[in-house]
Amino acid sequence: MSQDKEKAFEIVREFDVDATPEEVWEAITNGTGGYLWPMEPPEPKVGGSAAFGSTVTAYDPPHHLTIRSEDVGFSIQSVNQLEHVIESRDGGRRAWVRYVHSGIFTDDWDNQYDGASRHTDFYLHTLREYLTHFAPRPVTFAQLNGPEASITPGALTEVERALGLAEDATAGARVTVRGPREFDAVLDYRNPYFVGLRTDDALIRVFGRNHWGAPVGVSVHDFAADADAKANEDAWQGWLNGVFSRP
Repeated sequence: MSQDKEKAFEIVREFDVDATPEEVWEAITNGTGGYLWPMEPPEPKVGGSAAFGSTVTAYDPPHHLTIRSEDVGFSIQSVNQLEHVIESRDGGRRAWVRYVHSGIFTDDWDNQYDGASRHTDFYLHTLREYLTHFAPRPVTFAQLNGPEASITPGALTEVERALGLAEDATAGARVTVRGPREFDAVLDYRNPYFVGLRTDDALIRVFGRNHWGAPVGVSVHDFAADADAKANEDAWQGWLNGVFSRP
């Protein structure tokens, strides 16, 4: 792995989505818990405050939002900037989005860039899933990490097997999942790094962060009216711990 210091990065993605520009704007400002994690919405003006101590540098709803931080809080990164450009398509019924994540990594550049790039694809896919299937339903969010044993190279594969996912199951397949309880879902995303499961009421995301030297993670975006974040966290934490305590 390269150990270059103070090197800039830029991750650019463009996509269409079956949502209006206004719906996309609402998701990226007030609805982040539906696809990412809950954050305070940006102050609606240039120069306003935004999540994690960042600053709004572009604010033109529902077309352009940029937030920037030069005090990221991580030793491996000194600058972080997120930009969304949103345009109308099909008479306003759909939207085109250009997303740019840029900044400076200060160490372990190749590993950090690879992780950020692959996470970007998964998060933006989850944004499209949220907009297409759940927005604007309120969300209850839970997230958790596996034990230290889930840092090993084959950890995500172990989780997939425990979930009951066949090796040849691909995105779009309907599956019966053996999680904390058995449930039916659509396997909406699958590659060697991440698994996405969609039920009628939830998006369940499994992060193979073992590829980058961290534990496997799970997040649950629950849109059910009676959703309980603590119950979801406890159930999935117990299940995930159990996966890595088996002989």
